Amino acid sequence: MNGLSADPGMWVLLLGGALTAGWIDAVVGGGGLVLIPLLLIVFPELAPAKALASNKLAAIWGTGTAAVMFVRRNGIDARLAATGFGLGALGAAIGASLASAISADLLRPVVIVLMIAVGLFICAKPTFGRSDGASERRPDRKHLLTAIGLFCVIGFYDGIFGPGTGMFLILSLSGALSADFLTSATMAKVVNTGTNLGALTVFAVQGNVLWLLGVTLAVANVTGSVIGSKMTLRAGSGFVRYALLTVVVVMSVKLLIDQFS
Repeated sequence: MNGLSADPGMWVLLLGGALTAGWIDAVVGGGGLVLIPLLLIVFPELAPAKALASNKLAAIWGTGTAAVMFVRRNGIDARLAATGFGLGALGAAIGASLASAISADLLRPVVIVLMIAVGLFICAKPTFGRSDGASERRPDRKHLLTAIGLFCVIGFYDGIFGPGTGMFLILSLSGALSADFLTSATMAKVVNTGTNLGALTVFAVQGNVLWLLGVTLAVANVTGSVIGSKMTLRAGSGFVRYALLTVVVVMSVKLLIDQFS
C-alpha cells in the first residue's frame, strides 16, 4: 500500500489506533497524538510530513462525520459556522505552508504551558462550560468578532503544529460565545473540519499525502467518530468537561516526553 509494508498484526494495531483517534477527536480533539506516532512506529521509513498529511486525510472524515452528527442534534448558527469553516481552513492552509520553516521544538514549550493553564482553569472554574441558558442568548458584536479572530488563530495553529486544536476550539468558543461545552463542541467540529481541509490541501499540493493509506485509516476513524459522537451527545457537557481534563493531562505528559527525550 503506497509502497509501505507491515505484517497483519501491525495493521490491526494501526486500524485500532485510527478508531481510537476518531473517538478522541469526536469527544474533544487530540486524536493525532495517537495516530501519528503509531504511523511512524508501524512504518519507520515514513517521513514525518507524510505521516502528518495522511493523518489529516483520515481525520477530516472522522471530524466531518462528528460535525454532521452534532449539528443534526444541536443545531448551529449557520452563518457563524460557515465563517468559522472558511477562516479556519484559510488559517490552517497558511500555517501548513509555513510548517517546514518553524521547528516544533520552538512551539512545544508554549503549548505545554497553555495545556497546564487550561487544566488549572477548568479545575478552578467548575461552572465554566455548563449549561445555564447562556447558549440560547445570541452573542453580541464584540463576542462574535472575538470568535472570528479565534477561528483564524486556531486554524493557523492547526496547520503549523496541531495538537489539541479541537480542545482549544471548545474552550475558547465557550468563553467567547458564553456557550456550554456541548454547544461549543458542535461549532468546534465544524471549524476543525475546515482546518483539516485547509492543511490537507496544502499537504496534497506538496505531494505528502499517501491517499490509499489515508482512506484506509479513514474507515476506522469514522467508526470511532460515530461511537464517540453518540457517547458525547448522550452524556452532555459534563462528559466533555471530564474528557477535556483527561486530554489535557495526557497531552501535557506526551509533549513533555517529546520535549525532553
